[in-house]
Amino acid sequence: MNRKPANPWGELAGAALIAPSLLACDFTRVGKQIDQVIASGAELLHLDVMDGHFVPNLSVGPAFLEKIRGYTDRPLDVHLMVTDPAYFLEQFAEAGADSITFHVEATNEPETLIARLRKRGLGVGITLRPGTPVETIKPLAAEVDLVLVMTVEPGYGGQSFMPEMLAKVAEVRGLLKPHQRLEVDGGIHPQSARRCAENGADVFVAGENIFGSKDIVTAMQALREATRAGVTE
Repeated sequence: MNRKPANPWGELAGAALIAPSLLACDFTRVGKQIDQVIASGAELLHLDVMDGHFVPNLSVGPAFLEKIRGYTDRPLDVHLMVTDPAYFLEQFAEAGADSITFHVEATNEPETLIARLRKRGLGVGITLRPGTPVETIKPLAAEVDLVLVMTVEPGYGGQSFMPEMLAKVAEVRGLLKPHQRLEVDGGIHPQSARRCAENGADVFVAGENIFGSKDIVTAMQALREATRAGVTE
């Protein structure tokens, strides 16, 4: 594909976005399933990276992302759940990430990481675990393109949505300007997506609800309708 990695959030401005999480796809049919979600209106693809240390699970590395980059022009939104995001930043940037989100709990120098991503022209996101207070990101909120609120404890797909995170979603939205994105990830299905949208979220990461569905097209449609309803009502 011909896409040169670049900050995608300007071109994705406007409506709520569904970001299918490739962690949940069938790796034996990843290309076919990517085609299905794109045909169903997915504006970007989400990739969860786990190191088995920051979270108790291992997922995929830069080589996998590079293959995906070669397959599709859709923007690639990478979430680093790793102990040392400074080490992995360049590796995933070189592999083709368009936007990289890192955990505030995993670095003492978030401003340095933000600057490195900006120098590369990539999108910048920060995220926090469910138990981390919103105050932790207040000094950084104005410097990023998006904030990701984890609505489950990171590390495994298929977990149940934590409704107590809705208050955090609303609190984070209060920190952000209209052009900044508020992403949610964890247990996202039509009902939880709608509630998150009502509290200010506008990017919805969903894995099992999409790729674990018997009908990916129908699952994508249901999520999109739910997020629109949440925003407009």
